Formats: sequence, C-alpha cells, structure tokens
Amino acid sequence: MTLIVVATIDAQADHIDAVRAALEAVVAPSRTESGCLRYELHVDNKIPTRFIMLEEWADKAALTAHDATPHFKALVAAVGDKVVKIDIAELSKLK
Repeated sequence: MTLIVVATIDAQADHIDAVRAALEAVVAPSRTESGCLRYELHVDNKIPTRFIMLEEWADKAALTAHDATPHFKALVAAVGDKVVKIDIAELSKLK
C-alpha cells in the first residue's frame, strides 16, 4: 500500500520567495527517486505564505530514503529559520 504525505509549510512573510525557491528546487530530484509516485508543490490561494507539498511514496521505506537524500537535507537547512510552522501528515487510504 502506498503512503500519502501532505506537508504544509507556512513561510514567514518576509521569506516567501526564499522558501518557495527552496521548495521548487527539491521537486525535480525528488521525482526521480525510485519510490516516488507523486511529488507536487502547491501554494494556498487564500494564504500566500502557505505551501502544500502533496507526495505519494511506494512505502514507508521510500519516504525514509527520501528524507536521507542530499536534496531533502538541503531543503530542511534552507527553510529552517524562514518558516513559522511545518506540519507533515502521513496518510493511509481507507477506501
């Protein structure tokens, strides 16, 4: 069964461009990972400081491998002090 991840990233208002650039930079390399089935970056139309990453992974091991990649570690370092909050939901489809 695949694993769905919804990551909500709330950027500080004065760092929207930097957070967006860091998030955009991780999309292409993440999509090439063997366990990645979906990796999409979105912005909230009502809250311009909020970014949503919709991800689908083959399994938990694929997500764990993603978390260990250089591009993901670079993302974490780049946004660390530029965000208000990051919320990560790992979901399993029921039906």
